[in-house]
Amino acid sequence: MSRVLVLNCGSSSVKWRWYDGDELLDRGAVERIGESGGGPADHGTAVREILTGLDLAGLTAVGHRVVHGGRRFGEPVLIDDAVLTAIRGLIPLAPLHNPANLAGIEVARAALPGIPQVAVFDTAFHTTLPESAATYAIDRATADRYGIRRYGFHGTSHAYVSRRTAELIGRPYAETNTITLHLGNGASAAAVAGGRSVATSMGMSPLEGLVMGTRSGDLDPTVIFHLRREGGLSVDEIDDLLNHRSGLYGLTGANDMREVLARRADGDPAAALAFDVYCRRITGYVGAYYALLGRVDAVTFTAGVGEHAAPVRAAALAGLERLGITVDPERNAGHGDRVISPDGGEVAVCVIGTDEEREIARAAREVAGGAQVDR
Repeated sequence: MSRVLVLNCGSSSVKWRWYDGDELLDRGAVERIGESGGGPADHGTAVREILTGLDLAGLTAVGHRVVHGGRRFGEPVLIDDAVLTAIRGLIPLAPLHNPANLAGIEVARAALPGIPQVAVFDTAFHTTLPESAATYAIDRATADRYGIRRYGFHGTSHAYVSRRTAELIGRPYAETNTITLHLGNGASAAAVAGGRSVATSMGMSPLEGLVMGTRSGDLDPTVIFHLRREGGLSVDEIDDLLNHRSGLYGLTGANDMREVLARRADGDPAAALAFDVYCRRITGYVGAYYALLGRVDAVTFTAGVGEHAAPVRAAALAGLERLGITVDPERNAGHGDRVISPDGGEVAVCVIGTDEEREIARAAREVAGGAQVDR
């Protein structure tokens, strides 16, 4: 028996999953943490409530999602005091998420002494980026001093989905080149060559890249200077604008693609424009990553929008037929993990449900096997 508990502490929630091997036994979530009239006061309290309510007989490891591992953590690691200190030192790179992740780890370690605790980092999958992909063209001394580089995010999702894509199309993972499109409220693209991330759209933070629910994605930096100089906005106000009042929300007042699609179908011009901006950005990244990879075996959509918004999938890949990328309308309208390109297509187009927690559980089992826990 190899039972693993996965704790995924977000900025205002904790999702948990309870696995026996690869079998999901139970799942749940605590929402609205720290909100007035909402859930528990903080993440530590939420994790204590989860642990108290579970029968953890046979528990062999706890896997924790940690958003930012910086340049230090390229693999999942067994958590000890030194690892905790390092994660704490990375808070400036992920001020909303790493503190929540740390709170979950600290409570779990105290409540479950002797049980291996494993940190699985969102950024780790992208530590294989070549320096030419990770380096921004600014003064090197300044970049090195402040840790400015492309880190990438959604790594556990891109890892899981690229591996599942190889299984779905019947190719060895080490020989499969995939463009993965994680399209949820947060969205990112990745180019995965033989199981290694070689390009990804998110950068030093999750703000760069694709258009998202409330985030702008790619933006001329001069916009920031202009808003500061001409609009008098503070740094915090600009941060809030680009992270919380941009993307689909900024263009339509709605951050949910389902609402945008419904309004577009009703003839709303703002929704139509937002849809076009959203899909055009994806098209550009697919084309760029195709060029970087040289050969593409599959393009795979995942996460809430990627799995459920057929119009987005069709529009995002429209016009790429000369690259061997086409979508079959009937298959695109289906459900579940599947290939949605025509039979015999040069590039398989796939839809796969992401399962970041299952990927964390797999990594935790591997790291915790035979681990000696030093308290």
